[in-house]
Amino acid sequence: MGRIFEILNDSAIGRALRVIVLAAGGVAGMPLASAAAPAHAIAMYGEPALPQGFTHLPYANPDAAQGGTIRLAEPGTFDSLKPWVLKGNPVWAVGTHVAETLMFRSIDEPFTLYGLLAESVETAPDRSWVEFTLRPQARFSDGSPVTIADVMWSYETLGTVGHPRYHGAWKKVARMEQTGARSVRFTFNVQDRELPLLMGMRPILKKAQWQGRDFAASGLEVPIGSGAYVVDQVDAGRSITFRRDPDYWGRDLPVNRGLNNLDVIRYDYFGDTAAMFEAFKAGDVSLWRELNGARWASEYGFPAAVDGRVVKAEIPHQRPSGIMGLVMNSRNPVFADWRVRQAMIEAFNFRFINMTLTGGADPRITSYFANSALAMQPGPATGRVAALLAPFAADLPPGTIEGYALPEGAERSLDRKGIRAAMALLEQAGWTVQDGRLADAQGRPFAFEILLNQSGSAMRSGSEVQKIVDIYIQALKPLGITPRVTSLDSAQYIERTNNFAFDMTWYERGLSLSPGNEQALYWGSASATEPGSKNWMGLQSPAVDAMIAAMVNATSAEDHAAAVQALDRILTAGRHVIPVSFSPVSRIAHAASLHHPARLPIYGDWPGFMPETWWAEPAP
Repeated sequence: MGRIFEILNDSAIGRALRVIVLAAGGVAGMPLASAAAPAHAIAMYGEPALPQGFTHLPYANPDAAQGGTIRLAEPGTFDSLKPWVLKGNPVWAVGTHVAETLMFRSIDEPFTLYGLLAESVETAPDRSWVEFTLRPQARFSDGSPVTIADVMWSYETLGTVGHPRYHGAWKKVARMEQTGARSVRFTFNVQDRELPLLMGMRPILKKAQWQGRDFAASGLEVPIGSGAYVVDQVDAGRSITFRRDPDYWGRDLPVNRGLNNLDVIRYDYFGDTAAMFEAFKAGDVSLWRELNGARWASEYGFPAAVDGRVVKAEIPHQRPSGIMGLVMNSRNPVFADWRVRQAMIEAFNFRFINMTLTGGADPRITSYFANSALAMQPGPATGRVAALLAPFAADLPPGTIEGYALPEGAERSLDRKGIRAAMALLEQAGWTVQDGRLADAQGRPFAFEILLNQSGSAMRSGSEVQKIVDIYIQALKPLGITPRVTSLDSAQYIERTNNFAFDMTWYERGLSLSPGNEQALYWGSASATEPGSKNWMGLQSPAVDAMIAAMVNATSAEDHAAAVQALDRILTAGRHVIPVSFSPVSRIAHAASLHHPARLPIYGDWPGFMPETWWAEPAP
């Protein structure tokens, strides 16, 4: 619920949130309901798909071959092996392969967790508390047992001095207490039905390794974890190799059968994505995610692809599009006005850019949750969605309730209709062209910086983003706008974006089929001033906070979907991001010796799929 108690005094907000609270069955401080029985799994809504005693995840191959090596490529560099803190440029894969959580998230269900370090989970029917019981056999890679002391130290440390993404949920914990030799209970101070699941997803670190030291500092000390892999070799800033632990305690757990099949996982770091692709073509990298549909169709005639050493696969998914494009930082007064942001969107000729760069292969992102049942529907809001938005109607951007759609753009580079619309909006906002440049009534120019990462991003190469920006800058010239473009290395870029020191930059946020508390980190009001948060646009909206509260307290999938659709409307009509295209499939080219299960999860190529479910077999 986040900021619910801070804003109940506001009459419109208070009325909306009181409805949410009452519908959810109260808040912490009220008499607790009796506990449910300990269970092997917990789902956000309904029952887990897999029963007690299941043998393996449906998207894992329990008969997969064991052994082999996979080499993966990452852009940029690294100077830390601690992805759990704000400082430094960390190797994120350490958190994936080395550390484990109490519960394991299935990527074949919207949001269901199964026991990993924990053998069982128990929660009150109103979800006002949750209790986990550790497996007695759980061990760190050094052979020492995973204890409740490790769990409690990890949660408190991450929640107080760890990365800010852990702080929000920790603030909602009223009490953490050991309830048995292997059990721990978390009691919450707000009504938030997602919290029991979030508490199962925090990494458990070895207390003895870090106690008495500055955990918030970055560093290259190898963390001791309980996961299937250990850090084997580190070439600072260039590569890191993980080796499968032959004594891994959890290899026979149902959630792990068919996973972690490869002996060695190596990540090599490159200056840019062009170098990464060349390394893949040369056979120095095992797998490549192709983000450009036109290149996927036309540029895979290199020798390894022709003779069969490299094969192509398309992995479909059912997850939302997420949001990707150029984000405007509304902390800058230039972008505080929605009319200015809409003008920037009007001037961005997506149709021409998409045809020029990708041949129009992929559709445009039309909203944050497009491509899913959680997406806002065309036209005016109706039913439960309209009811959720009604208390905030006076303060919502135009189009939120009535309906909002992106401009169509033009086939030619100069979109005259878009430029006219942009100029009209800018004039309404107090900006006019004076002596060839856009300025306000006092003659101050409309000036802003576009900040770019030289190494690109997870979904776009640095060169592709640069091409998009170059075309966009040309489109802005008729408006009297000439942005300044600054391109930085990864470390400098991360430092500036962590502190919101930019006006416009490239922005990507992947979204799940069960959005919840993480939305507050992305665009909740409190996160707008929290360094390291994902709220790059600086959004502070009581309506957004209320929709997130409604999401995490929904007791049915239908109510949850209505809250997400309402949030989608607020975000999209807020005009904070100039969206580009997305792909409804993941395009993966890989060494022919690598294989993945034929049964694909609903999330498709998502964290937990590659390299976890893949295996290697010698070429015939």
